[in-house]
Amino acid sequence: MKITKDMLIGDVINQGNQQEIANVLFGMGMHCLGCAIAHGETVEEAASVHGVDVDDLVDKLNEAAAK
Repeated sequence: MKITKDMLIGDVINQGNQQEIANVLFGMGMHCLGCAIAHGETVEEAASVHGVDVDDLVDKLNEAAAK
């Protein structure tokens, strides 16, 4: 399954290589995995809050998931 900007952060981690996905999020300053908001926040919402380009984030998350 491809990661999209409308997916919940809590669901993204289960889309492939969990460690690589976590590394992408942490590398962009997004420590969402330990945050209760992650279960109800989309990738797009999280990117907006953290000042991250959502398209770039989605690309990196999909690359990481495929590793």
